[in-house]
Amino acid sequence: MKAAIPALGAGLVVFHNECQDLADSWEAFCKIMTTSDPYSANTGGPANPAREKLVALRLSLLRLHKELLDMERRDYERLHGKVNTGELFRLVIDHEQFAWLHNISEFVVRIDESLAAENPVTAEDTHNAIMLARKMFSPSESGDAFQKRYFDAIQRDPAVVMVHAELARIFANEPGEAAAS
Repeated sequence: MKAAIPALGAGLVVFHNECQDLADSWEAFCKIMTTSDPYSANTGGPANPAREKLVALRLSLLRLHKELLDMERRDYERLHGKVNTGELFRLVIDHEQFAWLHNISEFVVRIDESLAAENPVTAEDTHNAIMLARKMFSPSESGDAFQKRYFDAIQRDPAVVMVHAELARIFANEPGEAAAS
């Protein structure tokens, strides 16, 4: 029995060290998981309604981009056959049919840059972004090339209409061209 006690003691030391390593790993994991997401509405600091509105705009634009991309993919595949993800990626970058969607991607990148910046998002930043989006996403048969394509997409795809309604709610909650408060 006495021989078992030192062996048990050594086993407890090993077990204790393994538990400590696990605890250290868990602490590191928790730190990573609680690091602020630069694209979230809540950065862990004081509430920022301007940031929350900008994040809502960003998410709506991402949903719209996805629906428009899906619509263009269906149209392309109807004429040319199925494409895999890699081929679609190449088409989105290089093919004329998808080129008009680059405007949305660029708009989202500009929002991302604002959200990731060191300075907090201001009401003026958000107001300017929403005003630009309101102008850009005004479907029109007689507007610029993007607005015409967007008008056609709304006429063709009910999913695009639904996301456009989401954007319209964001636009409706923003005052017109008056300065942001």
